[in-house]
Amino acid sequence: MTIILIGLGTGGCSFSRNDKSAYAKAEDSDLTGSIAMPARAPTETDLAFARNAASDVLSKNDKDSSQHWENPDTGARGSVTPIAQSYAAEDGRKCRDFLASYVNGSTESWLQGAGCQSSRGSWEIHTLKPWRS
Repeated sequence: MTIILIGLGTGGCSFSRNDKSAYAKAEDSDLTGSIAMPARAPTETDLAFARNAASDVLSKNDKDSSQHWENPDTGARGSVTPIAQSYAAEDGRKCRDFLASYVNGSTESWLQGAGCQSSRGSWEIHTLKPWRS
């Protein structure tokens, strides 16, 4: 019994059941922003820049390319990368899916989209929406 008391006495720890001041207490000023702020949604002009980059990268028909985009008015930026192989749509047009990153301030998210080649050869983006994994 003496050994236990000596061990507790020399351990540098103390505890008391009735002393509530021994417990750490967070003040409002101690709190950090651990709860995420609501994400900024892309503006229509942000999406226009992303669509334009998607059209550009799809027209390259390269399996390993990405296209950077940036909206100088909002500061939003990202890149577009084709995924998988092209496929034929029901109407016979060549189509391809892609992912686009979206970064604006501390907001980071992904968009998914698809585009199809028009009869004139240009790529028209017909889908661009938040990515659902």
